[in-house]
Amino acid sequence: MRYGQRAALAAALAWFPLAAGLRAAPNPPPLPAATPEKLPRWRGFNLLEKFMQPSGNKPFAEADFRMISELGFNFVRLPMDYRLWIKNKNWEEFDESVLKEIDQAVEYGRKYGVHVCLNFHRAPGYTVARPAEARSLWTDPEARRVCALHWATFARRYKGIPNERLSFNLMNEPAGVEEKIYAEVARQLVEAIRKEDPNRLIISDGLEWGRKPILSLRDLRLAQATRGYTPMEISHYQASWVNSAGFPRPAWPAPQSVTGILMSPAKPEGSHPLIINGPFDQETVVRLHVATVSAAARLVAEADGKKIWEKHFQCGPGEGEWKKADFKPQWKIYQNLYDRDYTFPVPVGTRELKLQVKEGDWMQITELGFKPAGAAREEALGLAMDWGKKPAPFRFAPGAPGGPFLDLKMKGREWLYEDGIKPWKEAQAQGIGVMVGEWGAYNKTPHEVFLRWAEDCLKNWQEAGFGWALWNFRGSFGVLDSGRGDVQYEDFQGHKLDRKLMDLLQKY
Repeated sequence: MRYGQRAALAAALAWFPLAAGLRAAPNPPPLPAATPEKLPRWRGFNLLEKFMQPSGNKPFAEADFRMISELGFNFVRLPMDYRLWIKNKNWEEFDESVLKEIDQAVEYGRKYGVHVCLNFHRAPGYTVARPAEARSLWTDPEARRVCALHWATFARRYKGIPNERLSFNLMNEPAGVEEKIYAEVARQLVEAIRKEDPNRLIISDGLEWGRKPILSLRDLRLAQATRGYTPMEISHYQASWVNSAGFPRPAWPAPQSVTGILMSPAKPEGSHPLIINGPFDQETVVRLHVATVSAAARLVAEADGKKIWEKHFQCGPGEGEWKKADFKPQWKIYQNLYDRDYTFPVPVGTRELKLQVKEGDWMQITELGFKPAGAAREEALGLAMDWGKKPAPFRFAPGAPGGPFLDLKMKGREWLYEDGIKPWKEAQAQGIGVMVGEWGAYNKTPHEVFLRWAEDCLKNWQEAGFGWALWNFRGSFGVLDSGRGDVQYEDFQGHKLDRKLMDLLQKY
């Protein structure tokens, strides 16, 4: 170790009270400078030991920090639930034993050359999870005072630890609040932190679940974090904690937004048909995957204006064609999840196929499949859940260059850049440091689809200079022990490693 490295290590040991009891890792990699105006291109993971009260209150694992460092990464975000460090449900009484476990994680970061970002995933007065907080951070002065007290406690506890090693992330994914109100809250929390530690690096998630930069906070010198979960049908396919029942089977790249919500003439939005242009040169079997039907819907398929198939869906209680009966008391109707396929043939020579709900309420089709006579496989197109939007017509052209679905723009890397990078590059140009605080895809997303999408995300972030933290390291979104059914795992230090994903992450 060179003299400068020894001096830096000695200084780091002096900054942290627990450091003397732990042996430093050999040659921990130096961490880059970090400022609110320019965040490093950190690369790492979210660690979930204190993520949510029902999942337990575990100490952070030193092995995670060691493996993350050994694999070439330098960042962890610790999303935490404040209920885990209070006593007797009194949000002003702190449990020192739990705080010491967070101290230990900060020390593991120093030991292994990994930046630690502390996040209130559930803050006093706000959470994106369930149940909601009893008091609202947006409207309740007491909730604001207590949240500021918690951050002040952390600021005092870690005062002097350099920003290269430690940052604070105010709260997870603020949503359902006007920018003006959120800015008032953020100013109060920042004031409490800086009263204890004037130089602490503070990161605010963007509004609307991390998607929207908050330019009105520029004067506070806060860095900001966005998310990498777009589109949700890739990142949260079959995830039980979001409304994913209507998500189509993932594909990437994928045609843009053809809505599968078909409404009856009784709806104020109007009844707009889904039109597929031909010509259909062979008789073609069309498959519809029907998700939710509201009350009732009579769906009619017409070929060049002539009815070729009709199906009447009638919802109700108990068992039926549906997978799940779901009564909606606010409307006094059933909106049942069918989650099943229906097929019909389209005659050869058809120039226009039209699908339309003629009577009833509304229904959702999540996927269309087309299998011409003699074809080896079906061509499938996922449909979006865009409420009230007129379905975009398209042409089915098997074998055509750029086919089989023409007249549709594609979601790919350029679309991701326009949707999720461009607004944040504008914030970056105004002196706001930017990173991606969470991203990833649930283990039900087909692995090859996930990898193609992930590489487009990573390329964009590399080009933009944004760091990132995968949700998570170990678990259903992670690179270890993810439980995917379509991955051949590699044994790695007692864990199951997704080698293809790891190679991709290390590449970018």
